[in-house]
Amino acid sequence: MFLALLTDEQKKVFFCLAHDVVVSDGELSVGEQVMMEDMRREMNLSPDFQAHYLPLDGVDTIFDSKRSQATVLISLIRLAYADGAFEIEEQFLIKSLCTLFNTTDADLYLMENWVRRLIALEREANGFM
Repeated sequence: MFLALLTDEQKKVFFCLAHDVVVSDGELSVGEQVMMEDMRREMNLSPDFQAHYLPLDGVDTIFDSKRSQATVLISLIRLAYADGAFEIEEQFLIKSLCTLFNTTDADLYLMENWVRRLIALEREANGFM
């Protein structure tokens, strides 16, 4: 949704972080795969670019603005819910990013709540189709 706003470097790093989230619980659901491909298209990433494990050290210097950090967190939370559940491993990774980004628990709660409402609205819209 907001991923097109990232720089080329941020897009590649984000895609690797997204990969880390979807594999963190040991399962790669169809919903997660579809969402990863949707994200790839939104960011206009080459099909040749392969996501790989990315340590979190230094990620805060790549996403150096509140806007880019919020984009990452919101998008990763949405991805974590792609299989219907925000698993503990996914939560841990996202909370680790929050620590790096100096994002408060209150702000994370607000972002997660916004994502849950977005998902509900998407389901409602799909009911119209």
